[in-house]
Order: sequence, then C-alpha cells, then structure tokens
Amino acid sequence: MKRLLLLMLLAGCVAKPPEHDTGGIIGEVQEPRNRAKLRTELASLYYSNGQLGVALEELRNATAADANYAPAHGMYGLVYMQMKENDRAEASFERALRIAPNDADINHNYGWFLCQTEREPASIKYFLVAIRNPLYPTPWRSYSAAGVCTLKVNQVKDAEAFFERALRFEPDEPAALLNLGQIRYRQGNVGEARKLVARYNKVVTPSAESLWLAVRVERRLGERVAEQSFANQLRRRYPESPEYQALLKGQYD
Repeated sequence: MKRLLLLMLLAGCVAKPPEHDTGGIIGEVQEPRNRAKLRTELASLYYSNGQLGVALEELRNATAADANYAPAHGMYGLVYMQMKENDRAEASFERALRIAPNDADINHNYGWFLCQTEREPASIKYFLVAIRNPLYPTPWRSYSAAGVCTLKVNQVKDAEAFFERALRFEPDEPAALLNLGQIRYRQGNVGEARKLVARYNKVVTPSAESLWLAVRVERRLGERVAEQSFANQLRRRYPESPEYQALLKGQYD
C-alpha cells in the first residue's frame, strides 16, 4: 500500500514558546483551574516546538494545580506518544477521557494514537465521538483521520466516504485531497484525480506522493508536457524518494 499522508495532531494553535520566564505571571493567577489551563497551554507550545522535556514539566505543574483538568492529561498523551512511551500515552488518554468523555480534541487524539498503534478499527469510534460534538470547530480533521485509518486496513469504500465528508466541511483539507485523489486514480476516474491532486499541490507544498500521482495522472491522460514537468519536480525535490525510484524504473502502476 502506498504511504499515507499523516495528519498534524496537536489540538489548538501552534505558536512559538515564550522566550522568558512566565512563572511570575502564572503565579499571580490564584484559581487552580486557571493555573492548570495556562500551564497546559504552555506545554502545548513547547510540544509543538519539539521541547518535550519542558512540556512534561509544564504538565506536571498543571496537574499539580488541578489533577482533574482533562486537557492536561490529554496533552500528556500526545507528549508520551511522541516519545514512543505508548503505555504511558494510553494511560494518559484514558484518564483524560474518564474526566471528559465527550471532549472532541481528546477523542480525536486518542483515536489517532490507536490508529498509529495498529488498532485502526478501534480508532473510528473516537473520531466519530469528536465529530458528533456540536462545539467541535474542525470536524474535517476527524473525518480525514478516520479515512486514513480505514484506508490502512484496505476499507476503501469507507475511507472514500470519510474523505468526501471531510472535503464537504473543508475543501482544502490536504490529507483528504491527496488520499481521495489516489482512490479516484485507482478507480479510473482520472479527471477527478487530476482536480484533487492539483488542489492539493496548491494548498500545501507538493509532496513526493502528490507529484508522483500527478505524473501518473498526466501520463494516463496523454499530456506529455505536463507529465514531464511533474517528473522534473519530483526529481528535483525528492531524488531519494521511493516515488522517484519508481519513476526511474517505469513502474507507473
């Protein structure tokens, strides 16, 4: 199976961690839940910057302030997942869900954790819980993730439906664009595949996968100039990729 586009999992905004000590500011906030919230937000920023040790320290401060603040335990799950400490990650996600069983972000992230630990069928119900939350601002994230996870176990029809729903909510959702484009190509719907991969290449930086799909689409359509253009981009950008090696060998399908 072709490599699948992975999704960004961090819930909330991604920003640069503060460059100065914020202890004084946080110390001025007396209410425990507010302290836990602020520390968890800092942990999220450090996590997004790859500073996992600092993120863990902020989460320890968060749970010391309020042991029942679910987002802190959910954030622990993401950090431990990144550290490949899967037992700790799972325990953290499960504790977060015991506190806040309907939290959309926690359900989404736990679903993704299950998907990445080869429990793809079990992941779907958590994505669906997230989607059903009327306050969840980004349901397309979970539809797209559900599509990726069902595609990993060759449930193509279900994956197709999930990607279509994701794109109805957000026409520029990258993972849905690329994966649905690949499905359409395999179905022989080359015109639709062309539209989807072209949209993907406009929305984000073209990947080896998307350029390879574009090469094969244009080849099947008989558009040799466009085919060569995408082949040149693939060679220039990703000369070590499996996709470029397949191009050199003429293994188009």
